[in-house]
Amino acid sequence: MSSAPRAGLIGVEATDPAEQHAVLVLPDPLTFADVPLLCERLRGLYGGGAREVVCDLAALTRADLAAVEAVARLRLTARRAGGRLRMRGAGAGLVALLELAGLGAEAP
Repeated sequence: MSSAPRAGLIGVEATDPAEQHAVLVLPDPLTFADVPLLCERLRGLYGGGAREVVCDLAALTRADLAAVEAVARLRLTARRAGGRLRMRGAGAGLVALLELAGLGAEAP
């Protein structure tokens, strides 16, 4: 198993000029192997000065355990970095699965 990223695998970060915060886009398809790379990218955004990052989930077409793992690990990474992470664009299936896993409510 290779840990080298494939094209489009790692989330793309950008700055949303309307809201002035960094955006991390989760790729589709998302696998468990992608999660450490996404956490590394999130740490880089915080290390680069971002205080709040928006995690864009809109591209995810499947609500599965890899997506739940990604959300849980990204929230933990944000907490450890002292940053804030907001989720946006989650489909109804993913929202329901996150609620079921106890991850539906975002921490203040």
